[in-house]
Amino acid sequence: MENYEKNRFMRRALELAARGAGAVDPNPLVGAVIVKDGRIAGEGWHKKFGEAHAEVNAFSSLTESAEGAEMYVTLEPCAHYGKTPPCANAIVKHGIKKVYIGLTDPNPRVAGKGAEILKNAGIEVETGVLEAECRRINAPFLKHITTGLPYIVLKWAMSLDGKIACHTGESKWISCEESRAEVQALRNRYIGIMTGINTVLADDPYLTCRIDGGRSPYRIICDSGLKIPLDAKVIGTDKKCIVATVSGDNDKIAKLEEKGVKVIVTPESNGKVDLNFLMQKLGASGINGILCEGGGTLNFALLESGLADKAIVYTAPMIIGGRDAKTPVEGAGYRHIPDCVELENVSVRQCGTDFVFEAEVRKNVHGDN
Repeated sequence: MENYEKNRFMRRALELAARGAGAVDPNPLVGAVIVKDGRIAGEGWHKKFGEAHAEVNAFSSLTESAEGAEMYVTLEPCAHYGKTPPCANAIVKHGIKKVYIGLTDPNPRVAGKGAEILKNAGIEVETGVLEAECRRINAPFLKHITTGLPYIVLKWAMSLDGKIACHTGESKWISCEESRAEVQALRNRYIGIMTGINTVLADDPYLTCRIDGGRSPYRIICDSGLKIPLDAKVIGTDKKCIVATVSGDNDKIAKLEEKGVKVIVTPESNGKVDLNFLMQKLGASGINGILCEGGGTLNFALLESGLADKAIVYTAPMIIGGRDAKTPVEGAGYRHIPDCVELENVSVRQCGTDFVFEAEVRKNVHGDN
């Protein structure tokens, strides 16, 4: 019963944390629940970057004293002064007797210091409650804070026979309406969205988030030859378009920059954009998570380079066929089965008429992956 109760309250904290999606980057998603006499007395989450953290919002929601209560928090309370005071100090001040922490914060400015403050104040601390779930919800933050690189999710919609378009190029719509709505939520969740120039030339997409009150991501276009039209919809007017290229066409670069586009010139990697260089630049600029809606060439390049972290695949109950129809992962492909990319932590669920397959890329198995 004890573990059931602990997990129940931490799951509630995770539900609260998810509400901050699209508003707190580059900070982590954090939820907090205050429990007194076996019932929830207060709860909160980190709502917006630069504003109060989850623990403080949980205390603000109280209608009674927190003295002697327990607190469940998905990530270790901060111990430093940033845009807000340390949450660990607030917990001590309110007389909490025990804190359950889902995940220790790997941020060097925290990294056990928050838990230490609590313990030194005589507060009991238990870590690792639903740790895997707490780690999963903050995967972009965790990768970025430890490596400086963005967390990359490959997303595609395909037919049951593995096609992302007809041989004519037609692809609207393979996925159902419910799946497309989920994708808008993903665009709100991740601070960046990436695609290749061929998708831009073929579809002229906006790549924005169409959720009321949602946040549109930075639109990152891999465009080795700088072919992007100056009137492409993806450029927009919000200065959130980034074009990565190896081209030295300074005149075209200047025209793009006049439209508010940030152009990143990378070294060449087999005549293409150097993805490792690009990710270092994007990570340094604060982009901690990227949803890749690219084609088969870009998807394979990200997998081959070891940069991809997760795949989300919407599989529709239809068969397209066609020897020349596009598939989600192309490129050269792997020559031998032992060299192929392996996935783990696999889940499958239904969304409308589609089935959604989610899995993480297994790292350090073969080569860079």
